[in-house]
Amino acid sequence: MTKWQTELPDALVPSTEFSKRVMVLATALDEATRATVAEFGLTGADFGVLAALRRNGKPYRLKANELSNALLLSTGGTSNVVNRLVARGLVVREADHADGRSTYVRLTSSGKSLAEDVTLANTKAHEKVLAAIPAELLERATTVMREVYGHLPG
Repeated sequence: MTKWQTELPDALVPSTEFSKRVMVLATALDEATRATVAEFGLTGADFGVLAALRRNGKPYRLKANELSNALLLSTGGTSNVVNRLVARGLVVREADHADGRSTYVRLTSSGKSLAEDVTLANTKAHEKVLAAIPAELLERATTVMREVYGHLPG
């Protein structure tokens, strides 16, 4: 019997252990990502912007508000990240000729290259975190998580 079963049994519902294990795994993956992006002189938010732009495909650009929405950052927070990346020559701002009130953020060639390098390094870092999990079990867990996400709102 666990202490929670004695102290607060109503806290032990079917989702309790699942939630805790998801949070522990998310923390381990987040730590691996933070360490990896730091090796490239980036923050997590910097990596988020570079990855979102690269993932979007050619011409590797998004409107600033689309970036904010994709990364769940405020427009001010997104602007600060973009300013850092502009200063490093990794992205440029471009006018939206169809809408004078908005701008695009586009990867430069060095930004595209760095986005790819960091993404691949991050993939390897996550593989290390998950290395002890047999491939078949990882595939099954991925399938189940897809099902779980399918039941979440939004």
